[in-house]
Amino acid sequence: MFYVFNVVLPVFALILIGYICGRTGKLGESASIELNRFVVWLALPAQLFNFASSSSWQTLWQLGFITAFFTSGLVAFVLVFGMSWSRGRDVAAASFSGLSASYSNTGYMGIPLCVLALGQDGLAPAIISTFIVFVLFALATVLIEVGILSHKKPHEIVWSVIKSLCSNPLLIAPVAGLLWSSTNLVLYDPLAQVIAFLAAAATPCALVSIGLFLMRKENSASRQVWVISFAKLIIQPAVAWFIAGPLLGLPTLWVSAAVILAALPTGTGPFMLAQYYNADGRIISRTVLITTLGSLLTLSLFLWWNSGV
Repeated sequence: MFYVFNVVLPVFALILIGYICGRTGKLGESASIELNRFVVWLALPAQLFNFASSSSWQTLWQLGFITAFFTSGLVAFVLVFGMSWSRGRDVAAASFSGLSASYSNTGYMGIPLCVLALGQDGLAPAIISTFIVFVLFALATVLIEVGILSHKKPHEIVWSVIKSLCSNPLLIAPVAGLLWSSTNLVLYDPLAQVIAFLAAAATPCALVSIGLFLMRKENSASRQVWVISFAKLIIQPAVAWFIAGPLLGLPTLWVSAAVILAALPTGTGPFMLAQYYNADGRIISRTVLITTLGSLLTLSLFLWWNSGV
């Protein structure tokens, strides 16, 4: 539990810093808006490009693990999407909820946790899982666009979705990174350093921004947040274990990695996507906080159980 706590603590600390700065007036509402813009248009795309450009297609192709992890995320996404849509008939809002229930914090928490728990062999599944959450991210983006443009004709919706996907920096960056990786070329050093500087700012800025959003009270959102959090911390890892273990019979390392990565809390990606579309991020920000806190217990219990197996 101690090393889980060590990985989770910085997440809480940065959210708390944002909350305190907002409460004391050190960072106002305009600062929150500009901070989000910086993350969405510069820092997070740089981080995604950096990550994708340092990976190879050969490392990523592990079909059994991909099936288990992707299916677990898709199940959580569909369940929460369906429940949310049935309540409000709002495809875009339901998409944000579904993504919050399936988008694991693989980059910031998944990589260090897998390496600590499984050794260096745990790095490969952590990297693969990061690209899988990009697919869920893209799926949610398509549904959000469809929801926003539902009043238009089918061919207009398709064209608008394509244009949006091709101009969304959060989707362009990882694709560009993978394409660059396939060329085997080396980035010009000063340019690589600029990208690295921006990438390093993505996670802390996103978490501070979440802290600022937590000041906004939303009592009606509490039940929905708990449903999303349950799907993220319980349903998704349970499905991942069932598919990876009993169903596919994957090696122990890959089963453990699938469960650890599926049991991670919600990352900042859904929150940043909400900011990109000027949507309400209060439910998502609370989900990030609750799942991060809850994962301290659920991940510790799994790692304790796994160590005895």
